[in-house]
Amino acid sequence: MTQYIIISVVSGILFGILDGLMNANPLARRLFEVYKPISRTSVNIPAGIVIDLVYGFAMAGTFLLLYSSLPGQAGWMKGVSFAVMIWFFRVVMYAASQWMTLKVPVGTVLYIVKAGFVEMLILGLLYGLTLEPAV
Repeated sequence: MTQYIIISVVSGILFGILDGLMNANPLARRLFEVYKPISRTSVNIPAGIVIDLVYGFAMAGTFLLLYSSLPGQAGWMKGVSFAVMIWFFRVVMYAASQWMTLKVPVGTVLYIVKAGFVEMLILGLLYGLTLEPAV
């Protein structure tokens, strides 16, 4: 249980750092200009931290719940499998919705898909290398 709590907090912090790196770099800022008319002018940092920590707990818990059903024998393989699954449901479906409902350039959608894959892969590997269900 202690390891779950530690990894959940670490992954929540990592979530925030990766989101910042992937959304605030010069390329992303240029690609995300399309959202400028509807974007907030400032970010609520305390709320963002809480949300990322909740995501960390939810994703680590989901990984543990699905652990025995995930393909692969080694933990890192299970982490990669989890990452691909979460990437599809969290990132690909979001990007497809953006592309279908808004006038978002294909380059922006592809950046979201690629950056999201990197983020989910890092988090999946963290879970796969550090978490196992208690026996």
